[in-house]
Amino acid sequence: MTKYLLDTNILLRASDPSSPSYSLAVNAVASLIAQGHECAITPQVLIEFWVVATRPVEVNGLGWNPERTENEINQLLSQFFLIEETPNIFPNWLQLVTAYKVIGKRTHDLRLVAVMKANGITHMLTLNPHDFLSVPDVTIVHPNEIGL
Repeated sequence: MTKYLLDTNILLRASDPSSPSYSLAVNAVASLIAQGHECAITPQVLIEFWVVATRPVEVNGLGWNPERTENEINQLLSQFFLIEETPNIFPNWLQLVTAYKVIGKRTHDLRLVAVMKANGITHMLTLNPHDFLSVPDVTIVHPNEIGL
């Protein structure tokens, strides 16, 4: 069994039936679970989910109210393993951003990799694999790569 971290974009697309990537995201997660893999989420992913879900549609959000967003997050928490924040995430992150000389927005994405490394998670499912640097012992997977 492999543990997969679900990136924010997977959760957002799987929660939005009007998204062109809805079926791809839902089917990829369902396939991973059917194959016996474990899917996990992090507080950071849920915070990012809240930001996009409550942002107006006009600025690339879902336009949901806080109540709907809270309900969806509670559903996600009941479906997937929540990785706890631990003190060793920050040193992992700092080592990664300095070793790879990361600047700007990629810093947030690299924090997800730091969480993965701190928790022994080797795979991430994302619709944006190019957002992530190639880091040893971390495999970035697009839903199209999952045997559906």
